[in-house]
Amino acid sequence: MNADRFRRVLAVACLSVLAACQEVAEPSLPTPKEVASYYSYEGGVSAKLNGNVAEITVSQPTSQLSRGGKLWAKVGPYVLLFSKETKRLFDDYPGLAGVRVITRVSRGPEVARAMLARNELSEILWRRALNIAGKARVDGTAKPGLLDDLVRWGEDHTQFEYSSRYTRR
Repeated sequence: MNADRFRRVLAVACLSVLAACQEVAEPSLPTPKEVASYYSYEGGVSAKLNGNVAEITVSQPTSQLSRGGKLWAKVGPYVLLFSKETKRLFDDYPGLAGVRVITRVSRGPEVARAMLARNELSEILWRRALNIAGKARVDGTAKPGLLDDLVRWGEDHTQFEYSSRYTRR
């Protein structure tokens, strides 16, 4: 092989390597089935993707709503949203821009929804969120102030909507 031909082959090889390096892989997104598999919830979980946002829908027992009133109606999405499962979902799927949790009355109307954006919580804020939500899950029935803390945290860090049907009073 002469020197001129060797340089051309080398140049083509270098350009090919450079082109390959510049290709950016699309960040991966989970399937709805994968999203649902992250969560276990007594009433069941359904999931879908809305663009690059995972939407998780759960049924909230009417007994919670009648017993706990508007506080239980508001806290529903945050119990799942601020969880190790949501953090892991963000960690495992870099293409996921947000997670939205929607609570409904069994086979009925929507109660509440909240969406957490991927970049909303730093590592330190994630630890705080998991702490607040964990306390609410464990002792919230006996100490409703913990549920209220979780609602306030959720309202400070998410886009949320509550059905006036369940939150007025």
